Amino acid sequence: MESTPTSARARGIAAAGHVITAEAASEVMAAGGNAIDAVVAALWAASVAEPVLSSPGGGGFILARTADGQTRVHDFFVHTPRRKRMRDVDFYPIVADFGVATQTFHIGLGAAAVPGFVRGVFAAHREHGTMPMRRLVEPAIAAAREGLLLRDYEQYLLSVVGPIYKITPEACALFARPGDDGAPALKGAGDRIANPELADTLEVLAREGDALFYEGEIAASIAKLCAEGGGHLTREDLAGYRDVARPPLVHHYRGARLELNPPPALGGLLIAHSLELLARLHPGERDLQRLGRGSPAHALLLARTQQETNRARVAAEALVEGGETPPMLDDVWLDRFVASLADTKVSQRGTTHISVIDRDGNAAAATVSNGEGCGHMIPGTGIMLNNMLGEEDLNPRGMGSWPLGKRMTSMMAPAAIHLPSGDLAIVGSGGSNRIRTAILQVILNMVDFGMDARAAVEAPRLHQEGKHLDFEALVGRETRDALARAFPDHRAWPTRNMFFGGVHTVVRAASGALSGAGDPRRAGVCVVA
Repeated sequence: MESTPTSARARGIAAAGHVITAEAASEVMAAGGNAIDAVVAALWAASVAEPVLSSPGGGGFILARTADGQTRVHDFFVHTPRRKRMRDVDFYPIVADFGVATQTFHIGLGAAAVPGFVRGVFAAHREHGTMPMRRLVEPAIAAAREGLLLRDYEQYLLSVVGPIYKITPEACALFARPGDDGAPALKGAGDRIANPELADTLEVLAREGDALFYEGEIAASIAKLCAEGGGHLTREDLAGYRDVARPPLVHHYRGARLELNPPPALGGLLIAHSLELLARLHPGERDLQRLGRGSPAHALLLARTQQETNRARVAAEALVEGGETPPMLDDVWLDRFVASLADTKVSQRGTTHISVIDRDGNAAAATVSNGEGCGHMIPGTGIMLNNMLGEEDLNPRGMGSWPLGKRMTSMMAPAAIHLPSGDLAIVGSGGSNRIRTAILQVILNMVDFGMDARAAVEAPRLHQEGKHLDFEALVGRETRDALARAFPDHRAWPTRNMFFGGVHTVVRAASGALSGAGDPRRAGVCVVA
């Protein structure tokens, strides 16, 4: 698979949502670090370059694969507090305006869950890294001191969730400037955001370690902020937080071997479920090829598969909340959904992703999120806390109904794909509920249609949920008409859009050649070390 060929001297390749993020990874590999060192550096840099999407105040996952074939998934997603504050909770709604639609999010200190980002990044580094942490924070520190020059994409993200980023004086000081009327106005394209407090914090963290955040001065500052301001988090919550390293969920599909994010996260399980439905419905290795990529039959099959997987998701979430592992790959379970598909007649959350492979075959995929941010900065740190307790996607039983002291579920699904050709692809995506469908379609493009990374990422996507279908209308009229007839409740997007995720992808060919693609839907870039 070739989409961005590299020279034999290349040390590695990284794909991410911002050039500063990707270049941090590239710089570390060029200096001799491995892919896990690189993804750690990129995650710190993303907290500067992609502040709406990534923050040490949030959480996520790292899939780390060593050159000898050992894969571990580090789960450092957010955790619910051990106790609920019942009075004077700082928790309220804001409306995010995406231009074509609006969505309500809840923010305030009462929306903050226990952050796992810092603990997870340090844990992955201790297990797999080779360079000192003080070296890995250097690109982020330099970017935080120099400042980020906002592009149109960052301006758009800020405008969507604008109320959050000027709700407190501390957030205003970082993300806003005086408007013509004297009121705070969000910074826009061409403006610069510098965060010297975050630079100082990263310097100290690299020197003192993650205990500073979970047991030291930063933990004390978070607990004091929440106690006085209406949040749930306590020092006990922070001191008790742990990174959990698990073996990946392994699934086989048409000669490819996939390593996926395992439960309690649901994204990897749902991707495997969709692939198994397709394999059972069309068991021939070239069955989907015969349908024709982008044909009405192919597009409708994808939409129906997503529809049935979403039905399975509802049942799976109930089991996960009860502490059980859903039997989504069991024969009896799958047969229910295959039957529904066979009877069919064919006629948006703040998340970012980084994919890295080095020339030795070490690889890492990291997906992280801060929700949209709760609006409150941890005093003196330059870090905004998450608003995961205010995320409707993560609270299906209603706001405030979260269980005590539990790891929250997630759709994040960093993955490794061992292709039949012997190539290794590293993928993942942001995009809330669209994460699983975006990654699914890239996997199908690579495995069933033999596309290279760039073609697989840039191909039109669709997403079906409930009775509604969204699709990028970059396909033929016959396919557009067939989708519109099958799903009267639909929206045809005229161009590629961030709604459909950002599947930043890198590939190491069996020959050792490196290639990749940043997803243009989320201003993605691909950088060679």
